[in-house]
Amino acid sequence: MKKLIRMVLAMLMIPAVAACGSEKPETAAGGEGFRPSLDTSTTCHIRIAGGYDNFEALEAEFDRFNAHYPNVELMYTKVDDYNNMIGTVLNGNDAPDIYVNYSWMYGREQYSSSIDHAENLADPALGLNLDCIRSNIILNTDDGTLPMVPVFSNTYGMLVNNTLFEKEGLSVPTDYQELIAVCDAFREKGYESPLMGYSQQETTSLFTVTVYPFFCASVAKDAEAVNKLNSLDASAGEYMRPSLEKITQFLNDCRVDTDACAKIENNYDAVILRFFEGDVPMMTCSGDTVSGTKKRESRSEAFIASPFTYSFAPIPLSDEGPSFVDMPNLQFSVNKDSRNLEMANEFMRFLITTPELNEMARNKGLMSPTKDLSFNSMYAAFGNIPESRILSPEVIGLSDDAFIQIRQAVYRVGTGEMTVDEATAAYGSFSQ
Repeated sequence: MKKLIRMVLAMLMIPAVAACGSEKPETAAGGEGFRPSLDTSTTCHIRIAGGYDNFEALEAEFDRFNAHYPNVELMYTKVDDYNNMIGTVLNGNDAPDIYVNYSWMYGREQYSSSIDHAENLADPALGLNLDCIRSNIILNTDDGTLPMVPVFSNTYGMLVNNTLFEKEGLSVPTDYQELIAVCDAFREKGYESPLMGYSQQETTSLFTVTVYPFFCASVAKDAEAVNKLNSLDASAGEYMRPSLEKITQFLNDCRVDTDACAKIENNYDAVILRFFEGDVPMMTCSGDTVSGTKKRESRSEAFIASPFTYSFAPIPLSDEGPSFVDMPNLQFSVNKDSRNLEMANEFMRFLITTPELNEMARNKGLMSPTKDLSFNSMYAAFGNIPESRILSPEVIGLSDDAFIQIRQAVYRVGTGEMTVDEATAAYGSFSQ
């Protein structure tokens, strides 16, 4: 009888054990099985500095971290004129423990403090799960150290009014000929401007947003071209010619109403609110702009009256299909002189996981730097692009100085200020 009872009890325990073992680590606060490595009763203050007016998505991560370390006070502080002031702040008495950094600061003398104060996050002893981040957006440094790690990424594309596409029985274009056909079809159905974008200034203008992925694809495998472009060699202008000709062709083929685009006052609020009017099937912009859409739904009377579904998709400027220019957006560095260095590293170990980075990106409305983009329907289209057409300026080696030249040239050609020949010959002479 005793033997029989033991057998019955053993059988009853099996489902319970299986149920405990089936709980996925990422369901725990902190994601991916995060387990504290320090004394959870530790009391300290961790300050993070950046340029955002508010950072609610990060503050939500503070709350999740406090589930493990309830006595650690985390605070986000905005620094005015961040790019110019962060060096001064880091050299002061009240320096942050963690701070926002950017790849383009690396190698520039005026931003040397931002790099010099950064801990090497590639140090295996820190235990950061860098494998969860797309490797092509991690900064490549001369000495192999890693002064910063991406917490958001960015790209260029177009906001798509999915409701309009469904209503008119059309599909989001996946190659250049389809893009032309879709623009023609919408125009025939009475839509005056099937494709729009910001054009008052060169920064993320519709010309740059549209052609930059095409340009990156044209030089991605040409090391000599990249070297000449980065050195601002005047002859490197010829490498831009195919892209400058393409933007001219695009404007003509898709019959983009540049006069209507010129009425959009800025590349953020105005772009979003114009798109929310509901009569524009496609609106070019950057991922930064996309991040502001959710909060502005309630500010658009047109959207409130007639809400619609929308997403962000790549612009297919090539017959082979669209390219995905994958760029880091916001990056975090740890101040190696932090008074609470161990806890600052512990917070980074908590944050740099797929669940936490995805959650923060979802809350902020930006693209996640992780390898899985399918979790967010807004950016899912970029996750479907073949690896052969995923392009990274970090990997290609294009410098920010080269990007400025390309951006200025394509803007002048797009607005009609310069011919293709004139812009090509002017490479290296454009200023910020």
